[in-house]
Amino acid sequence: MTTRHTNRYSTLALSMACALMLPLAGHAQSDTREQQLEQRVAQLEQQLNELKAMIQAQKAAPAQPAAPAQNVAAAQNVAAAPAAAMPVFSSAPGVSVALHGFVSASAFSQNKSFTYGNGQNALFPIPGSKGSLSGVDVRNTRFWLDFKGAKFAGNWSGGGRIEMDFFGGFNGTGAYSQQQPTPRLRQAYMDLTNPESGTTVRIGQQWDLMFPVDNTPTSLAHIAFPLGFGSGSGGWRFPGVVVMQDLNHGSTGAQWRLDVGVFEGTWSGPGNNVNYLTAGSAGFRPQVEARLHVQDKNWLAYFSAHYSKVDLRGVDGTAPTPIRSDVKSVGYEIGGQWKPGPWTFKGLAYAGNGLGEIFGAMSQFGDINETGGFVQAGYSFTPNWSLYAFYAYSKPDSGDVITWLGNGATGLLRNRQTALSLQYTAGSYDLSAEWMHDKLDSTSNGTDRKTTTGNQFSLNALYRF
Repeated sequence: MTTRHTNRYSTLALSMACALMLPLAGHAQSDTREQQLEQRVAQLEQQLNELKAMIQAQKAAPAQPAAPAQNVAAAQNVAAAPAAAMPVFSSAPGVSVALHGFVSASAFSQNKSFTYGNGQNALFPIPGSKGSLSGVDVRNTRFWLDFKGAKFAGNWSGGGRIEMDFFGGFNGTGAYSQQQPTPRLRQAYMDLTNPESGTTVRIGQQWDLMFPVDNTPTSLAHIAFPLGFGSGSGGWRFPGVVVMQDLNHGSTGAQWRLDVGVFEGTWSGPGNNVNYLTAGSAGFRPQVEARLHVQDKNWLAYFSAHYSKVDLRGVDGTAPTPIRSDVKSVGYEIGGQWKPGPWTFKGLAYAGNGLGEIFGAMSQFGDINETGGFVQAGYSFTPNWSLYAFYAYSKPDSGDVITWLGNGATGLLRNRQTALSLQYTAGSYDLSAEWMHDKLDSTSNGTDRKTTTGNQFSLNALYRF
């Protein structure tokens, strides 16, 4: 690689020398010819500067090791300052751009239709659904661009990320639309980082602080929609501003960090959910969150809190409110991860009220109290083979759900989800067989109760790059 860049550098330098000598030998040529030569010299100088910057960036960048298989979901979502990555190309002098992602494929079979969809985004069964189905799903496939090296002011430097997957729906509803999934913007943010103070400011669309960004359950089938999502853990991506501050910056041992964020308000209505006119946007009432995070070599722990107030009268203040005119959304979460030897343990517990806006209460909106959480245990038999067992539980308050039936609640009362996964990892490739079982209690009228169970079996393959 170094020899190729040196040869290119020499060729460009020789071209510049020739270009500089031509004007000296051609005083009799026209002014137009002189202007063309001057433009060519300027172009060559710019190319040389860009080549120098690219070579320097490649020399300075450390090698990037492959992420462990159990951290596929977390590797591209970590909420601390972005780690250094090997630059793939340079967008401007001194700015490196790294392309990363993974290709995912799941062949699945289900005995029920699921929410939030079938295949890789199946999480809990639709009450009363019938009929088995099967298919192959590739929508977890994801790629992102990490930008690094931009200068801001003083000790501050910058970067950013653009991240996409293919859960944006399908290209219509026709016979061939299922094989044409639509790209979806996941994250788009910029970072301002001060390495002297250990401060990072993140601006743009990103995960809120209730999502377990570095503690997601291990699964090759459920990545964009993790196991237990909406019924054991929550969180969502919103435009906002997060300030991340190292509390013992530069010290050894466990590293402490405090994150504070303000995010766009949101709700299911009333109003236009795609034009900033929902109750969550009324009166500029953002979501406010904080998270205290501590991490050492083989463990991490965190505590998160969430608050927002939603005006159910809507932006114009005229929407009917048959139950109450506002909802306070409050949530608390504690979680952690521990990796003693070949074992991996993950888990969290949460409690709150009105958490539908961040995928709580199984996406039911209202003044609904709930508790829930998940645990996962994994064991690596060899460097290649591992087994994972998962359990998630979600219990919205039945009385609150029934009160809000038809006004944001759909009668989902309790959910239990279990999953087993046998996984094989070799280099950048991961293969797994996974079974997911879900049991959902629901009501359609507030009196009758129904229990719906659903199963999904999947064979999964993933390639990381």
